Amino acid sequence: MKKYFYVTWAAPLAAAGFLIFGPALRAADLPDSDHVNKLLSDAKTMAFQLKEDADVMESFTRSTASWETHAVQITFIKEHVNDLYKQEMKLKDARANASPWQKIAIDRIMPYLDELGGYTSAVIEHINASPRKLNTPEYKDYLEANVDYSGDLAAMISDFVKYGKNKERFEYLNDKLELPVSR
Repeated sequence: MKKYFYVTWAAPLAAAGFLIFGPALRAADLPDSDHVNKLLSDAKTMAFQLKEDADVMESFTRSTASWETHAVQITFIKEHVNDLYKQEMKLKDARANASPWQKIAIDRIMPYLDELGGYTSAVIEHINASPRKLNTPEYKDYLEANVDYSGDLAAMISDFVKYGKNKERFEYLNDKLELPVSR
């Protein structure tokens, strides 16, 4: 019967002071990216600005605001949506260094932006085609959809930012109190 001896590289590296991660390194063990946290925080601010402007524009349906007022407001909304698209691109560029929960946050933003972009375009097209017909049910639906999607996006990003801060606080206290890591 043959005996096999396996040469291990872990012991010499560990003895030399190298940190050894075995094959059991989990994705959950990856640290959060401070850069991604900052980008998410900035996206949260942008999303709340978008929500506020969408709320204002939707309120025009209950007033006698002119089509020019609608046009100015949708321009603000369009700029916010475009700014969020740019922020999403920055987040995607940073995704490789993101922790698993940060990657989920990044992936969940784009569907909201796609919907917001579609409804914003529909509002612009409606104003361009029928500037004197801004009280139609269809137009009001577009504005309500912008309010709903912008509100949901702002709340979702805010929840992810809160999660990151609470996770960071938990990890700090866990280390401070020298507690075993619970996963």
